[in-house]
This record gives sequence, C-alpha cells and structure tokens, in this order.
Amino acid sequence: MELRSTRWLALSYFTYFFSYGIFLPFWGLWLKGEGISSESIGLLLGAGLVARFLGTLIISPSIKDPSHLITGLRILALLTLAFAVGFWFGNGWAWLMINIAGFSLFFGPLVPLTDALAGTLQRQINMDYGKVRVWGSIAFVIGSAVTGKLVEVYGHNAILYTLTAGIAAMLLGMLLRPSVKPVGEPRESGAPTISWKALLGEKPVWRFLLCVTLLQGAHAAYYGFSAIYWQDVGYSSTTIGYLWSLGVVAEVLVFTFSHQLFRRWSARDLLLLSAVCGVVRWGMMGEFTALPWLIVVQILHCGTFTVCHLAGMRFIASRPRDQVIRLQSVYSALAMGGGVAIMTMVSGFLFEHLHAGLFWVMALLAVPAIFLRPNVTPSAPAETAS
Repeated sequence: MELRSTRWLALSYFTYFFSYGIFLPFWGLWLKGEGISSESIGLLLGAGLVARFLGTLIISPSIKDPSHLITGLRILALLTLAFAVGFWFGNGWAWLMINIAGFSLFFGPLVPLTDALAGTLQRQINMDYGKVRVWGSIAFVIGSAVTGKLVEVYGHNAILYTLTAGIAAMLLGMLLRPSVKPVGEPRESGAPTISWKALLGEKPVWRFLLCVTLLQGAHAAYYGFSAIYWQDVGYSSTTIGYLWSLGVVAEVLVFTFSHQLFRRWSARDLLLLSAVCGVVRWGMMGEFTALPWLIVVQILHCGTFTVCHLAGMRFIASRPRDQVIRLQSVYSALAMGGGVAIMTMVSGFLFEHLHAGLFWVMALLAVPAIFLRPNVTPSAPAETAS
C-alpha cells in the first residue's frame, strides 16, 4: 500500500511519540508494579538512557545514503518491537536490564533518522515540516493521557500492553510505501577543522555545556520518578497522564511562538530564565502536592526544558561554522543524554531515602547555572523544536 509521503512521515512521528508518551512518563511506574525498588528503577532507567545515547551517537550516523533511510527505520522499528515483546517474558534484574538497553538502543535513533528523512524529502517535494512534525507532539499528549486512564482501569500492565501496541503500529506504518522515495548524495563524513581540545578549552563553550547539562540533568527526577511520587501521594494514573500532557502542551506552545517571545534574547538571557524556572519548578515539586500547584509546576516545563533547549540552539548557531557540528553533537550527548542518564541513576538512590527531598536536590542542581552562564553576543538564529 502506498501513502503520500507527508502522511507517511506524520504517521511515523505520531506512532513514535505516542509510544514515547507511554514509555517516558510511565515506565518507572511499570517497573514499580513489577516489584522493583526505587534504587533499581533508577539504575535501569539510567542504563536505558545510556543505551539511547549510544544508539543515537553510533547508529544514526551510520546511515549515510538517504536512499537507505526507510530501510533503516524499518529495521530499527522491528528490533524495538522485539525488545518490547521481551518485557512480556520475565521481570528478573538481568532480563530487564538486557531488554531496556536493547529497546532504548534501537528506539533512540528513530527520531533523528526520521528527521533526516524529512530533511531529504523537503528538498524533493514542497513540504511544511512543522505541520508534519506537530503530529508527534499531539501523539505524546494523547499517549500519556490515554495510558494514565488505562492504568487506572486495568492496572500497571496496561503500560506494557499499550507500549507494545504503539511500537507494533509504528512498524506497520513504516512498512507502507511513501509516494516519494528519498534520493540524494550520501552525507559527508569529513570532520570539522577545530579539534575537540581547542573547542572544549574555550571558556564560553565549557561554561555553556556545564550549564545545559545541569539544567537538563535536573529533569532526571521528573522523568524517572514523578509518576511514582504523585501516585504515592494519592493521584490517579489518569491525573498523572493529564499532568504530563499539560507539560508537553506548554512546551509546544513556547516552541511555536519562540520567535515572537524571545527574538531579542541572547543565549545567556535564556539560560538565566531556564535556571530560575528550574529552581522554582523543582522546589515547588518538592514542597507542594496540591493539584493547583502541580498545574503550575507542569506549565513551568516550558521554562525548564524548552527555554534551555532554545538557549542551546541559539548559542550553537552563534558559533563559527567549523564548530557547529561538533558542538551540536557534544550538546546532545551531554545535556540530552549523559547528564540525564547519570542523574537518573543517582535519583533512584535519592528517591529511596529522601522521597520528596529528591526534587529539592534537583532545584539545587539548577542554581550553579545562574552563575556559570557564558557571555555571548546576542544573535537571532532559527530555532527548531526537538
């Protein structure tokens, strides 16, 4: 069966982020339902994030010819489904570690490769990327909201059932044929002229990387343990799903209107705003559990995550062209991968012993970023939502 290329891409984004909207908020809750301790949950989720980082770093760049992108996506979707099914056959420590590592290793590269396919098709056909990509954000909201309701009715295993169904739907959608096949020259593998030592030795660069790693790493407690914490204080899975959805809605709105809101802001200004939002958000999360406060906490996601990411894109775009590729890769590796992975492992131990105090630790983690912000010249680059 053939599908118009824009619809093929929209379906791919939709099914991926529908599945991610199940996995990210609720996988810790599923592990808890299987009798796993908080410390072990932190280690398992952290290992998954490390595997996701390695998959994105190693697998994504290995596909250099655009004509091979669709085949690569299909293979990755099949392998992801195999490991999702693997969770059905046991809950022993070693088995869970193998499956979460394998699942994350192959699930992680799907979005950068789909983005690469979208970029290739944009050069071949008249396509509005934003209108296609937005279906991913919509799907995340639906996935987290629906799963919360299903867990309340059917118990924690609804998370695994729904995740498996979402991954299977993603694979089936990718097996359809897009009307336009990607063509183009293989991506060049030539390295930038600047060395790693010279790049990371620049004061603005290492200060920037430290800031964003602290600010994004502070989300580890939220990603791994917010659902467990809110359930422990009495909230239903349905309410938890709605709270997660609210955070994503706030994120999408700020991404959509970022040019109007922050046109004159420098990366340094944006990092200050994100750090202040981080201190306020995580402090509130550790102090309050009443629903009106949690609504404010979730709206602040657009400040802690989105504004920080916009600062990252703005800082990178302000650098010399020979630094951009390497700086983008190390930003993704540290801020969006390694920092969150390490803090997730630490969060498991802290949650076991501090419970709500874990979020105060995350608030403290954001404080140094206020003083470490690099001095940069304001610029007006184009931002893209992640």
